[in-house]
Amino acid sequence: MVRLLQLFSLGLKSRGVKEVSSTIYSGIFAINEPYYGQLPNHHYATAPQGDPVVRKLVDYTKKLPTDGRPLYLDAQATTPMDPRVLDAMLPYLTHYHGNPHSRTHAYGWESEKAMYTARKQVADLINCEPSEVIFTSGATESNNTAIKGVARFYGVRKKHIITTQTEHKCVLASCRQLEGEGFKVTYLPVNNMGLINLEELEKAIQPDTALVTIMFVNNEIGVRQPIRQIGELCRSRNIFFHTDAAQAVGKVHIDVNSLNIDLMSISGHKIYGPKGVGALYVRKRPRVRLDPIINGGGQERGLRSGTVPSPLAVGLGAACSICKQEMDYDHKWMELLSKRLLDKIFGSLDYVVRNGDPVNSYPGCINLSFAYVEGESLLMALKDVALSSGSACTSASLEPSYVLRAIGTDDDMAHSSIRFGFGRFTTIAEVDYTADHCIKNVKKLREMR
Repeated sequence: MVRLLQLFSLGLKSRGVKEVSSTIYSGIFAINEPYYGQLPNHHYATAPQGDPVVRKLVDYTKKLPTDGRPLYLDAQATTPMDPRVLDAMLPYLTHYHGNPHSRTHAYGWESEKAMYTARKQVADLINCEPSEVIFTSGATESNNTAIKGVARFYGVRKKHIITTQTEHKCVLASCRQLEGEGFKVTYLPVNNMGLINLEELEKAIQPDTALVTIMFVNNEIGVRQPIRQIGELCRSRNIFFHTDAAQAVGKVHIDVNSLNIDLMSISGHKIYGPKGVGALYVRKRPRVRLDPIINGGGQERGLRSGTVPSPLAVGLGAACSICKQEMDYDHKWMELLSKRLLDKIFGSLDYVVRNGDPVNSYPGCINLSFAYVEGESLLMALKDVALSSGSACTSASLEPSYVLRAIGTDDDMAHSSIRFGFGRFTTIAEVDYTADHCIKNVKKLREMR
């Protein structure tokens, strides 16, 4: 399906189609129509099913893979841009090119208005005020800003931070840098399902604890931490709570107020938006103070200086708006796809282990270990499917995943792990193809031992 999205611009625009969304989604509907009866009523716009472009899209998927490029099942690394997001961005890449911080002419006002709309779209998705949304370059910058910003602002009185052993690399690296500046950091362990122990978290709190930072959904094994209980505990102890929600925003319902989240990191390219843009939610009541890590013209409430790229902000806003409308549908679709993959693999192979809690998890991320098989060998055998053996930020490393080690997985099983990442545009045909070829190649590799 990713290849279809890469073709839509030329194929549809050249045909004079202004809004590509209806035609693209008609194609998706036609491809997956036999399975939609198991889902809530979808509300995608539809073009006539006899449309020749739709027929071409459907025919195209029946021949997968055809062009030498692999199928895409690595949605935790990044997602393809939703065509509707590109539709929203295009005017601000060409016609509305003003600097949103220029207040003396119409070009600036146009971009400023678009940026406010985008900010509100992000805020509406997580139930906060638009003024609490700070645009950044992505979740890595948001995490760095939140962790270092809180620590350095309150560091005179509070020098302790709590996190977990399974956080994203940028969170762990930020904490290690702060340790070099004299801060104390507690790295909480997780159980064999990947979940923290709330009693251990409570015991780890010290009088000078400034911040607890725990990710919402893990990027390698898809486990969801008990965010509500963590937020309640932090609020009762007057400790700021930050969560890296790059893998959760737009995929699960998040209300920062009911969850008592004080700071939250968001990434655009994880939710079918553009790369190079993200956001940081910073609570105003009770107010969270930060030392900025980027200084300059004082944009974004003085917390993130630099001209906000309005086309990217518009894209992030559009992606959030689409997620808000279609989250329930997308989640059900992930459940259907993951169940199909797991049923096929576990029904045909022995000695396969699912890593992480199967209940408290996001269904679009499935991490499996195949005993008696090297993960790298399996990835090479499945060269026509884009998969990962771990985080995209560490996939070049030959070391076993530190996340899998943290949940007690031995090195052999950690080395044999594969992450399957489904997305909004993943089709049943792609999942079936992947499962069938995975089963065939695991059996073949085991026979070669």
